[in-house]
Amino acid sequence: MPNRRDFLKTTATAGVGLSILPAAAIFGKDKEPRVRLGFIGVGLRGQNHLELALKRSDVEVVALCDVQPRMMDMSLKLVSEAGKPKPSVILEGPYGYRKLLDNKDIDAVIISTPWEWHTVMCLDAMNAKKYVGCEVMTGMTLDECWQLVHTSERTGMPLMMLENVCYRRDVMAVLNMVRQGVFGELIHLQGGYQHDLREVKFNDGQQPYGGGVEFGDKGFSEAQWRTRHSVLRNGDLYPTHGIGPLAMMININRGNRFTQLVSYGSKARGLHNYVVKKNPTHPNAKVEFKLSDVVTTMLQTVQGETILLQHDTNLPRPYSLGFRVQGTNGIWMDINKSIYLEGQSPEPHRWEDAKSWLEKYDHPLWKKYGHDASGAGHGGMDWFVLHGFIESVKRKTPTPQDVYDAVTWSAITPLSEESIQKGGETVLFPDFTNGKWMFRKNEFAVGDEY
Repeated sequence: MPNRRDFLKTTATAGVGLSILPAAAIFGKDKEPRVRLGFIGVGLRGQNHLELALKRSDVEVVALCDVQPRMMDMSLKLVSEAGKPKPSVILEGPYGYRKLLDNKDIDAVIISTPWEWHTVMCLDAMNAKKYVGCEVMTGMTLDECWQLVHTSERTGMPLMMLENVCYRRDVMAVLNMVRQGVFGELIHLQGGYQHDLREVKFNDGQQPYGGGVEFGDKGFSEAQWRTRHSVLRNGDLYPTHGIGPLAMMININRGNRFTQLVSYGSKARGLHNYVVKKNPTHPNAKVEFKLSDVVTTMLQTVQGETILLQHDTNLPRPYSLGFRVQGTNGIWMDINKSIYLEGQSPEPHRWEDAKSWLEKYDHPLWKKYGHDASGAGHGGMDWFVLHGFIESVKRKTPTPQDVYDAVTWSAITPLSEESIQKGGETVLFPDFTNGKWMFRKNEFAVGDEY
């Protein structure tokens, strides 16, 4: 497994110290002062967050930072179209973000940069006493994960990984069902990231997607950096969409925790075949991709549940996160949009459409804020994750998803790399809470009182 030097010629350090309080989701409209936001990274994902922030009356966009004039111009156009004042613009190279962090008028930052920059930027932001909302992932190595925990504890500044799938409407309905005991005692769960990303990993920017076989310096947007991980690394590189919602259902870091993990990787063919099919004479047709086409990971918890995760981004397939929630009373699966509950479903041993159940148990937050989230990215999930972060900053409270969640979900990547590298050995899962998981309560998305 390559270390950070394969991606970045820098290191970051952090100290140790006091722990922060358990997180609670914050949803509500109050008369608190506006949040003054800085954006570190305004590529396509950063622009998604920026567009939502510009629609809020309780947010002032103070500064934008990026390394590419093209992306900055696109972002400034969004600001202008929203009729908002032009923010400070920082285009001063890779470390220009530190100038943004020096701005005492900024309360919080949204980080939407390549993965390898997330840890150092989060550390610097917390040390600058800013609330941090960071796109996934937050730590590429276990050492980076520990640095994030220690710095958040020492500074008292929250770090929220902006994992939006925790707010997907059907997922939250199932969370509501789990909490009301509909599935009985949970036994087994599944999820993953099963998404054909070949046209994202290879993109020259001449067409929206599928514009060629370029990546790296000649690529566009994510193809400039994301594809290189597929060349150098082999593991579950993107576990958080799957594990985040499931972790909340089984109270990970809040009365439960992961104890061990094992991963296996398939052969790697998908990305090579894609390039050869598109342009067999291109130099990238000779690139050897290390990332398995399908990575399968199994986790065990201290309470006895098992969780299966799959990472599948290099082969032709429809999109699915592959959720499955199974307990002593029945099962829900999202891939067939079906449910079976013993003694309640119309026929024994036969699936029924889950629609009526999801409507019946629609989460109170969606009932209350569904209209506000309408039209936002990823079916409204993006509105909820940003709203939770903004309200936490306004109220100076812990964020809905906290630093322990961020590093626990991110740590699956280096642990899966280690397991695969060792031929499928089981590896132990660190306790990033240092025992606090035994006493913390799960306050994520509790009720509609926010």
